[in-house]
Amino acid sequence: MKNVENLTPRRQDARTPGAQLAARPITHPVAWVFWVAAVLVALTTTRNPFYLALVLAMIGWVLVVRGRRDLASQPAAPEISVVRFGLIVVVTSALFNMLMVHVGDHVLFTLPEAIPLFGGPLTLEALVYGALNGLVLAGLFAAFTVLNRVLPVRAVLRLVPRAYYPAAVVMSIAVTFAPTALQQVQQIREAQAVRGHRVRGVRSWLPLIVPLLEGSMERSMQLAEAMMARGFASAEAQPDKRPQLLMLVGLVALVTGWLMRLVWQQPLVGSGLLLAGALALGSALVLAGRQHPHTVYRPDAWHKSDLAVVAGAILTAMIYLLPWPGLDRSSLFYYPYPALTWPAFNPIIGVATLGLALPVFVR
Repeated sequence: MKNVENLTPRRQDARTPGAQLAARPITHPVAWVFWVAAVLVALTTTRNPFYLALVLAMIGWVLVVRGRRDLASQPAAPEISVVRFGLIVVVTSALFNMLMVHVGDHVLFTLPEAIPLFGGPLTLEALVYGALNGLVLAGLFAAFTVLNRVLPVRAVLRLVPRAYYPAAVVMSIAVTFAPTALQQVQQIREAQAVRGHRVRGVRSWLPLIVPLLEGSMERSMQLAEAMMARGFASAEAQPDKRPQLLMLVGLVALVTGWLMRLVWQQPLVGSGLLLAGALALGSALVLAGRQHPHTVYRPDAWHKSDLAVVAGAILTAMIYLLPWPGLDRSSLFYYPYPALTWPAFNPIIGVATLGLALPVFVR
């Protein structure tokens, strides 16, 4: 029997056409994965403040436009403010780097050498470099906030390889049950308070813990019966051993290729081993996924707009990651030590960064 997705009941009535359309993400989940991967490549490749500001502007634009549009039909959930998180991270990272790294020509002030770790000159270069690292962390948080807003949980589960689909479902159920358990604790406390119960010690927790355990066990049994009736995690009687062997070979090839490139200075052989290891791992995931068949009630369809988002993300990632003939990539490697200098800017790299804004224009 094949596995079936969407084991939990829907919050909206699936019979209404509006609910069916609203339940689907506007852009294909795989396209969003490519977009987030391109953002990760851009943010981790450079510390140039011009490029970081441009990437952050693209993320903010997508967050404002697509976050509201795709989240209109999804249940509201409390989340940390992106702006507040960014301010805290940038300030903390800048101060911490200035206190820990005593390098740079422009000394702001000096702490006594007797202070462990913090003693010494506090420089403007260290402050700026710490702030740039904070901007990278803030951008990563904002990018995953976009992904959290535009994709429902079931869309994220479909991105997991089929070999690990049962584990992903179990993890999502565990995360979903945590808010339910907290809500049940509040209900039990209110019910016991009406009966005159007061929390005064360890023994007084017993009337709260026992109903909570009973309710949790009851919900677990109901969910287990529903999953068993739908054939969840059903597998063949004799599983194929080839995926495990391919995965082992792929990991060995990846580690060997990495060592060949970085330690033994063999870039050609190392690149070939890395490519072979990646292909072996991909083949192992495909073969292992065939042992866990499942059906999809509403598969996500590809559109031209999804291909445009993927193309823009690939273009941005390739410009930031790979060397190109005639393209000066030296401006990516900005380093403010030992003296703070004005960063350079390449218009070609700046235009390529605009590919991250394509999710704003798709419909």
